[in-house]
Amino acid sequence: MTDREQYMAGPAHGAEVVRKDGETWTLILVRELRHSPEKVWQALTDPAHLSEWAPFDASANLGSTGANVKLTMAGPNPQSFETIVKRADAPKVLEYTWGGNDIRWELEAVGQSTRLTLWHNIDRRFISWGAAGWHMCLEVLDRSLGGNSIGRIVGPDAMKHGWPRLNKEYAAQFRVEAPEWKAPEGQ
Repeated sequence: MTDREQYMAGPAHGAEVVRKDGETWTLILVRELRHSPEKVWQALTDPAHLSEWAPFDASANLGSTGANVKLTMAGPNPQSFETIVKRADAPKVLEYTWGGNDIRWELEAVGQSTRLTLWHNIDRRFISWGAAGWHMCLEVLDRSLGGNSIGRIVGPDAMKHGWPRLNKEYAAQFRVEAPEWKAPEGQ
């Protein structure tokens, strides 16, 4: 059995909702990664690294303020969104939009490690989905940075690795109803 087949997402943790602006809420996820900010920055900006863990593919490097990049969702129903990088202050802050929602990554050196904070505006109806999805992505990122890549886990594949449980755990934590995910016809 491969590491990927054995992978099961850990329990919900390190997430909160900080702003509630109508239907748009801001999700914050914080993770401690055992890697330098420079290494984490490369994983957040370089298309080859993003394809290992992120829920989207990037047409170009995200590491330059003003860069015009197409982000295409990974998985069975790819949708593409054009974005312009709003801020790229290596290796500290990265800001861009994805599908009309703001994404902000903050990296803080903590000894030889990095405290990574993700801010993501999400429709409140899907806040637990977003938390569960990013949770899994960040666990896969940490493995990838440590040299134990299992490849990104998104869409229907995530169902086998703990996403439904995480969705429910985060929904309970945020005191919202957990929407169910249904696979599109034919999958």
